[in-house]
Parts: sequence; structure tokens; C-alpha cells
Amino acid sequence: MIPKNEYSTYFEHYIKLVSKEEKSIIENLGASQKEFDDLLRNLPAEKHSFSYAEGKWTVKELIQHIIDTERVFCYRALCFARNDKTFLPGFDQDVFADNSNTNARDYYDLLDEMKVLRQSTIQLFKSFSNEALLRVGVASGNEISVRALGFLFSGHQIHHLNVVKERYL
Repeated sequence: MIPKNEYSTYFEHYIKLVSKEEKSIIENLGASQKEFDDLLRNLPAEKHSFSYAEGKWTVKELIQHIIDTERVFCYRALCFARNDKTFLPGFDQDVFADNSNTNARDYYDLLDEMKVLRQSTIQLFKSFSNEALLRVGVASGNEISVRALGFLFSGHQIHHLNVVKERYL
């Protein structure tokens, strides 16, 4: 279990999705990616650009959101692990989505990109020492540890996979 002082309450939902299990960051990253890829690779083609309500993301946009978030948060993890004390800005997920041109992209290219990105994230976290995992930085005005970020990636992906199961299938 990750101590609550390592992340803001905003991220608690995501971290709780994975921290109740006794898996490592690396095990969680691999397991959540496998579950994600297994479900979405078999999604019928008519669902790729489906949105369950007006103004909600399509499945493609949801995948792109996970990719974008993981990239931004990997940068945060790298900065904090390397003991960079710069306060990092937030990012506006809706601005990213509005400017991604995702719905014009090939669905399977998005899944491939996510798979490669997750492998890169796993390698990044394998490179961190135990000391680096405990380092804390500030992003979006909130403190978060490198370790909490590692669990956050899996929890965020699982959260959105649950949304797909509940609202898109």
C-alpha cells in the first residue's frame, strides 16, 4: 500500500485500483497493459470511433488520452527520480484531446503505440533505484512520489478500461 502522503487525494481512486494487490509497479504495469490490449484488440470495428454520449471521447480518443497522460507523467517521474526540484506544470487533457487528430488515425496504430509506450515505461521504472522511487516532486501544485506515479499509470489505465466495459460495450 502506498502511503497517502505520497500523492494528492485527486489520484487516490487510481492508486487504490492497484495498490490493494501485492504486485510491484512493474507487475502492475505489465498486467494492466495485457488486460487493456486483450480487450481493445478484440473490439468490433464499429466501436473504434464510438462515443457513448454527446461530448464524450471516442474509444480512439480514450486510448490517446491514456497515451498522452502516460507520456506527461513519465516525464514527471523522470524529473523527480533525478532529483530535479522544478515545479512542473499541469496539462489540460481536453486541450490535448481537441488537438490530437486521433479519430483520423488507425485504431491498431494507437494500440501499438500504447504497447510500445508501456514497454518504455516499464524500462524507465526498472532503471529507478529504491531511493529514487521514494523521491517526491511537485506537479500541478501537488506533491507526488515517483513510486505513486508508477502505480498511477496502471490505475489510470484500469479506470479507463472499466469505463470502456461499462459504457462502450
